[in-house]
Amino acid sequence: MSEVRANSLSQEKLQQFLAAIGSRPTEDSAQIEAAEYNWNQPHYFNRSQLNKLDDFIQKTGKVIARKFSALCPGEFNVEIVSTSQHFANEIVGQALDVKQNNYYLAFGTDPANSCGFLGIPTRTAFIWTAQMLGDAESEEESREDLSTLEESLLLDIATAIVEALSDSHKDCNFQPAKNIARRLLPLQLEGTEELCRFAFNIKKTNSRDTEVYFLVFCESLEPIVGKADQTDEKFSTEDISKATLGHMQEILVTITAQLAATTLTLDELMELQPDDILLLDKKIDEPIELVIDSRTVFRGRPAKSQGCHAAVITELCCDTG
Repeated sequence: MSEVRANSLSQEKLQQFLAAIGSRPTEDSAQIEAAEYNWNQPHYFNRSQLNKLDDFIQKTGKVIARKFSALCPGEFNVEIVSTSQHFANEIVGQALDVKQNNYYLAFGTDPANSCGFLGIPTRTAFIWTAQMLGDAESEEESREDLSTLEESLLLDIATAIVEALSDSHKDCNFQPAKNIARRLLPLQLEGTEELCRFAFNIKKTNSRDTEVYFLVFCESLEPIVGKADQTDEKFSTEDISKATLGHMQEILVTITAQLAATTLTLDELMELQPDDILLLDKKIDEPIELVIDSRTVFRGRPAKSQGCHAAVITELCCDTG
């Protein structure tokens, strides 16, 4: 083989070569461990980006705790319960199934177009407003709705929580809506839109746990994970083809030089001894076969080079040129 490496693998030559050796499935008994892919759950963010979101939401939780302490005397602890990705139709379906009666505060970078909202269950709303007013928290709240004063206090709390998002990252500029909503989701959601849900557990010392969550369009969180900064280069079909052929030139292929063969009975095979001579099925002037994956691709003659056995190719058994 020439010492000079020719970089001349073309697509046509590759197709001819593959046609010559054919393709056969290989047996692979190795057990590969892999996580089941859930097609019903979006995968807008990869694991690395989700880790960045976790860091961001942990920081947001600390800011929320400080804001609560400023609004209501006492020490508050904020626990991040979960971070998950969802399709819009799942969110809408859940809201319809359980007939949620929550309070919502929408937010967005553009006042006219919301990109997310804060969801506050009714039980949480009653506990927070009672804490703000210094009232005792009853285990069961007989009323269904907050008073006008309580709704105003809830708006102040919800606004502070939304502002915690912007305070936690320099590229976040989420502005809360002016009014709090009830029962109906404040976002227009379609089936295939992808959203990220952050669930919190906020607890005041010696008080009951309260649940709250953010629901945000995934694309609005891109500045946090740096996804918008990633190269969005589009490759042409020609570029992809050249890159593929370039990589294929590096693939190692084993060629076996097959001199000849013969057939013996089992009895004859067992009787073989050193210095016995086997008569093969080829004459001395017949070429040897060069085999790739059990297929003869070239023929040649035995030779030696640099102290090693070699083969001089004399014939192409397929049209690879």
